[in-house]
Amino acid sequence: MSKEDLHIVKIGGNITGSPDKLADFLARFHKLEGKKIIVHGGGRQATALSEKLGIKAKMHEGRRITDDEAIDVAVQVYAGLVNKKIVAQLQSLGTNAVGLTGADMNLIKCSIRPKDPIDFGWVGDIEADSVNVEQLDKLLNTGAVPVFCAITHDGNGNLLNTNADTIASALSAGMAQKYSGVELTYCFEMPGVMRDIKDPNSLIREIDPTLYDQLKKDEVVKDGMIPKLDNAFDAIESGVSKVHIQEASTLGTESGTTLIK
Repeated sequence: MSKEDLHIVKIGGNITGSPDKLADFLARFHKLEGKKIIVHGGGRQATALSEKLGIKAKMHEGRRITDDEAIDVAVQVYAGLVNKKIVAQLQSLGTNAVGLTGADMNLIKCSIRPKDPIDFGWVGDIEADSVNVEQLDKLLNTGAVPVFCAITHDGNGNLLNTNADTIASALSAGMAQKYSGVELTYCFEMPGVMRDIKDPNSLIREIDPTLYDQLKKDEVVKDGMIPKLDNAFDAIESGVSKVHIQEASTLGTESGTTLIK
């Protein structure tokens, strides 16, 4: 196991969709020392392009169905426009970034989600051995900074839309086999996990599994925050040394919420 640390940072669409927020985040990310990886989505931009093209988004209980048209748009936006803007801006800062999908170097191979009971189309589910740890480690050792978008592949020539939070968690868990200190940070629009999103003083500094269960029962944590925190705790159980949830503008500081065993 390497004595080096590895920092994996996932950013949401509120950052990638705002030039000012993205520029601020990338300047902060550039200053992080050591080996590092970015994971991003781009759902808002994909929705905007779909509307321009006259393609109606298909949803089931709040989850996107990725049909033939939708996967084409997702690849164009995630792996193309959003990814290459991030790479170009990092290069301008002096960070030698490389934009990636899971298909590149066979880095993340997924399974198509079962079509029963709901056919979600070209959606990929990550399994325990999805991340090609050896190849990614070799890439990191060249000094490159990977920028992963939310596109993977199935090994049969098909590209798959895969949840970016889950990709970040899986990358962290996989690389914990190689690195003694893997830190995963989820950057989004809030200061961290809040007891009351309307109260800026209600930040929860630390959450362990017992408190997490209680927060879910009390519906303090609900909706989209549940899968995010589920992914975070999965990473910790897999050997990731630290998971942090914070506002993008505070990256590089100790502010936010830390998840612990």
